[in-house]
Amino acid sequence: MEALGGRLAGTLMIVAAVILAVSAAFVIWLLLVRDTGSSWPATVPALSADDLTKEPTDVWLTNGGTLANQRFSPLDEIDTSNVGRLKGVWMTHLESGTAAKYSAEGQPIFYNDVLYVPTGEDDVFAVDVETGKILWKYESGISQKINTVCCGWLSRGVAIGEGKVYIGQLDGNLVALDQDTGAVAWKTQVGSWRKGYTITAAPLYYDGMVITGVSGGEFSIRGRVQAYDAETGKLVWRFYTIPGPGETGHDSWPAGTETWKHGGAPMWQTPAVDPELGLLYFSTGNASPDLDGSRRAGDNLFAASIVAVDAKTGKYRWHFQQVRHDIWDYDAPSPVVLFDMQVDGQERNAIAETSKTGWTYVLDRETGKPILPVEDEPVPQDPVQKTAATQPIPQYEPFISHDVSDADVAAIAELSRQNAKGAPPKVVKGGIYTPFRDEVRVIVPGPQGGTNWQPMSYNPDTGYLYVCGMRSVSGYTRSGEQLPKGKQGQVADLGSVFTTTGFGSQTGLFGAWDPRTGKTVWQKEWPESCYSGSVSTAGGLVFVGRNGGELEAYDAANGKRLWSFQTGAGANSTVTSFERDGTQYLAFIAGGNALAASSHGDNLWLFSLDGRLGPVKAGGAGAGVGHAGESATTGDAGRGQQVFADNCSGCHGLSGEGANGGPTLVGVTDRAAALRQVRNGGGGMPAFGGTLSDQEIADVVAYVTERVAKK
Repeated sequence: MEALGGRLAGTLMIVAAVILAVSAAFVIWLLLVRDTGSSWPATVPALSADDLTKEPTDVWLTNGGTLANQRFSPLDEIDTSNVGRLKGVWMTHLESGTAAKYSAEGQPIFYNDVLYVPTGEDDVFAVDVETGKILWKYESGISQKINTVCCGWLSRGVAIGEGKVYIGQLDGNLVALDQDTGAVAWKTQVGSWRKGYTITAAPLYYDGMVITGVSGGEFSIRGRVQAYDAETGKLVWRFYTIPGPGETGHDSWPAGTETWKHGGAPMWQTPAVDPELGLLYFSTGNASPDLDGSRRAGDNLFAASIVAVDAKTGKYRWHFQQVRHDIWDYDAPSPVVLFDMQVDGQERNAIAETSKTGWTYVLDRETGKPILPVEDEPVPQDPVQKTAATQPIPQYEPFISHDVSDADVAAIAELSRQNAKGAPPKVVKGGIYTPFRDEVRVIVPGPQGGTNWQPMSYNPDTGYLYVCGMRSVSGYTRSGEQLPKGKQGQVADLGSVFTTTGFGSQTGLFGAWDPRTGKTVWQKEWPESCYSGSVSTAGGLVFVGRNGGELEAYDAANGKRLWSFQTGAGANSTVTSFERDGTQYLAFIAGGNALAASSHGDNLWLFSLDGRLGPVKAGGAGAGVGHAGESATTGDAGRGQQVFADNCSGCHGLSGEGANGGPTLVGVTDRAAALRQVRNGGGGMPAFGGTLSDQEIADVVAYVTERVAKK
């Protein structure tokens, strides 16, 4: 009887153990699947190609929405009939990256009730979509002494996969964070900022890899795209955008020199992938030095190009060079977009990119051959600049006109006079692909574009691409100066200088462009630059931001503006659209932009038709016109150096000798005039009267007039 009881007890214990095991498994399953109707596990898995190519509904898995970079949402709850009711659900202050040197260009990733978004300081936030509460924050701690950032301190987004969030940093590191805690899982150096390598693009998760490029074309880098194991951070493959000896394209660089080792060609944005073809696509930046071709005879591949490589190995497959031997800074920093379309009754697999030239290049993504006609045409020559004999000219009108007016010439002449250290040079009218030497040659578009970094969107319902750009006016001149030996990678190597009317003050253009015909369907002209990405939806809408802080919705078919909402800071990033519990939401960060001279902030917004929050006050109002002698505040040049680094270096360079649209400050000694300019802005410069204290303004003016002026 005791034996029977023992066997019974043993059986009961086994049954109990089984029940506990099943219960535990059920609890784990509940933890892995959120109670939101989503089939996605709580921890993001190793995402498949199918996951990453499916049109995004309850998730937004990549920077471009899918591997195609279309930035298209198939959701249609918010449509042309009701978008006017759109309001904020919540707004959260991230309290990061608010100084003027930072730009908020990061497009949020959405996965299972959490938004993942970076700031220009490379801090990453996980935010609860229900409440707007910050779940965790990763602080990058990047050095504030980094002096090889080209175009504002910024991050264009993060990637997710295999339980991690990935970010490329301005210090040249690629970092993997634990998705649940924000703790660092691994960190690897892609390149050293001390040698000119930085990262601004959002990385791409694909096939168990994290793929990133490098910025730094102005700092004598050798561009490259690299893939790392998503779990370990170990290098999988590397593709150099400047080919070395024995590689395809190396003969486009001067023989017997090492020019190619510092040839530039960065990658500014997230690549696209066609899994069926097994190809990864990206476009590249300028050759180095930017504006002086005298030291780099040849076409300078693969600068200013669209390139396709094998996605698994990084091996070269094809290229299309948009600008040969670029001396105008006509790089291609906007992301490539993949789509299929009917042309003359035939289905074509297309890839498109709108560059700084103002043209949109539409190619067959299997071969790299143009779908819309492009012809090699002779262009003006200069033996000193070693210009290319011909350029590939699209046989259709650019989205941004190339015409130069007399008023353009007069504006550049005045700026040249103000910035000249001696007698101002002669200013003459030019045209696209016109070379330049000692004179100042006025050309449209200038190095701002055209289209700069701003991502296009593609709507398969309309068949249109939605393009954001600007009509920039610049004057080019060749100085002939060369960097001292050993300085490559440490300071910008432009080879020439250019004056400009500023990123923020350029005429902005936004509209729909038909890649089947090469024609603009509709276009809006703004008094300020268009400096935001766009997202289009199945609701017949396209969303885009404005420098003044307005997030706007347009009818995708005809361009009629249907909604405008003041976000409180420069609206210079890109919308993310997703569905949760049957409701469509939009997420957007408004934080301003250093180059667009828009007001700064840290406002992460969530919108829906059920929202109750209305627009907020516009940010960045100036403090009114100042007059000489009205401020008795004494400035300290030592403190002002840090204020300058935080707020002014993005445009004027860390040394104050000119950089991305900002003139040199050498020779600026008039303290009263400098005080007025810093307070009130103007000429493409933002007003700092509303963002800096009187003491900070006095300090930075002291630094400029006492130290920078005397260089």
